[in-house]
Amino acid sequence: MNTKDVILKLRTENGLSQDELAEKVFVTRQAVSRWENGDTVPNTETLKLLSRLFDVSINTLLGEPRQLICQCCGMPLEDSIIGRNKDKTLNEDYCKWCYADGEYTYSDMDALISACVPHMVNENFSEEQARAYLKQALPKLNYWKKYAELSDDGQFEIFKKQLVDEINDLHIDGMPKVTALNALAGSYVNIAYPLPNGANVKFLDDATTYLGNQLESEFGGERCFGVLANMDFILVCTYETDGKNPELVLYKKR
Repeated sequence: MNTKDVILKLRTENGLSQDELAEKVFVTRQAVSRWENGDTVPNTETLKLLSRLFDVSINTLLGEPRQLICQCCGMPLEDSIIGRNKDKTLNEDYCKWCYADGEYTYSDMDALISACVPHMVNENFSEEQARAYLKQALPKLNYWKKYAELSDDGQFEIFKKQLVDEINDLHIDGMPKVTALNALAGSYVNIAYPLPNGANVKFLDDATTYLGNQLESEFGGERCFGVLANMDFILVCTYETDGKNPELVLYKKR
C-alpha cells in the first residue's frame, strides 16, 4: 500500500474530513489532498504528527518500505508490538517487551535469551539451537552494540531487584520465591478476575508493558501463580492452563 492509500484509509476510518485532518496536523486541506492524490508525501515533522494522531508507525505511513526489527531481541515488528517512549509515541527500534514507557527492560543478554528461548522452541528447533542462534544474532543488533551508551547504569536492574524483594517479602503460601521478572505485554496478561459481588474486573492496561513471571505452585496440581508489577502496584493471582479460572490473590499499591 502506498502512502497516499494509507493516509486516505486512516483518515476515513477515523471519520475525518480532509479539512479536519489538515487542522489536526497544522497543514492546509490542499496539502492533505496532494498526499492522497500521490502528488507529495508529508515531511518528517508532519509524519510524526500523523503517527501520533493515528497511533501507527511512520513505517506504516510510508507504506512499509522496510521490515522493522527490534534492535534488542531481533523480533520482526508490527505496529501492535512496537515499544513506546515516555510520551506514548512509538519507538520503531524496539518491541514493547524490550522497551516500555521509555525504559529498556533488559541489561543482561543472558536474561533476555532465557526469556526468548521458550517462545522459539518447537519440534524443528531445539532449546540448544535457539540459544546458539540468539548468542550469535543478538550482539549484531544496535542495542547490544551500543549498550554502554544506551544503558541506564543499571538503575532498571536495581528497580527489578527491589520489586523481587518486595514480592518475596509477601510470603504468599504455596508460591515459590521469585528469582526473575520479565517484560510482559498488558494485552497478554490482562485477565478479568471474578469479585465477590459477581463482577469481573480487569486491573491492567492492554497497551502497557509490565514486569512479571509465572510460577508453579508448591502445592502441586494444575494451578500456577502469576506475578505482575510496575512502579505503582504488585498483583498476584492463580490460574489454570491458558489463564482459565483466574483468582486474584493480592493487589497491593506500592
